[in-house]
Amino acid sequence: MAVSGQRRRPVVALYERIADAVHDGTYPPGSTLPSEPKLAAELGVSRPALREALLLLQEDGLLTVRRGVGRTVNDRPPRRGFEHVQPLEELIGAGGPLRVRALLRTVEEPTDFTTQHLLAPARAELRFWESVLTGEGTAAALSHEWAAADDVLDRVHPEFARALRAAGAAASSMLAVLLGASRETALSAHSGITATLLGRRRGDQLGRPADTPAVLVTQVVRVGETPVLAAKHMLPTGAPALPVIQSH
Repeated sequence: MAVSGQRRRPVVALYERIADAVHDGTYPPGSTLPSEPKLAAELGVSRPALREALLLLQEDGLLTVRRGVGRTVNDRPPRRGFEHVQPLEELIGAGGPLRVRALLRTVEEPTDFTTQHLLAPARAELRFWESVLTGEGTAAALSHEWAAADDVLDRVHPEFARALRAAGAAASSMLAVLLGASRETALSAHSGITATLLGRRRGDQLGRPADTPAVLVTQVVRVGETPVLAAKHMLPTGAPALPVIQSH
């Protein structure tokens, strides 16, 4: 989910600075943070602002206060949410990425969804991947992913175009292929989340009744202003938790 371009409140910016330090290993899991006065001096902020940011980090599960010890970094800090482009199999995979089982790798004409989100003309040919994400033998999510037409990718992201052609029937998500090809290319994304029911076909694919409640996540990834990937992810009741971090 794209973070608003509006200026962040100072406490939110400070929260992110500390959270980034946790995730990049500056403050590794199990470590104790410096005292408030020392940490405020290191970060160049006031103690009241620091205290508010630390409280938010505690509420969000990154830190724990231990009597006589201070604030420690949790052994398994929560995964970052949709403000960072990340494959769904990694985002919701508790204890490790979920496995991706390829159901279909094909080319198809645009649908209303891909016409809207990939701006695809009526006669375009779009790569379409259908996959089931599984963990511990249980189907956790169903993903439908479409790439922009080859001529668009060859123009705005040739590395992704080449990686897709080489992927074939690879057991990975299309988003994982995109991220692997984007080390030198900046991406942006937005997502939408709605409640729905699985329906018969998707229920059959996930081994669940058709009337099972589910969360539908739609996702569009862009290079600059050009959409290069659009996806629908269906997560039924009982799927691993989906972390979403919002800031303003």
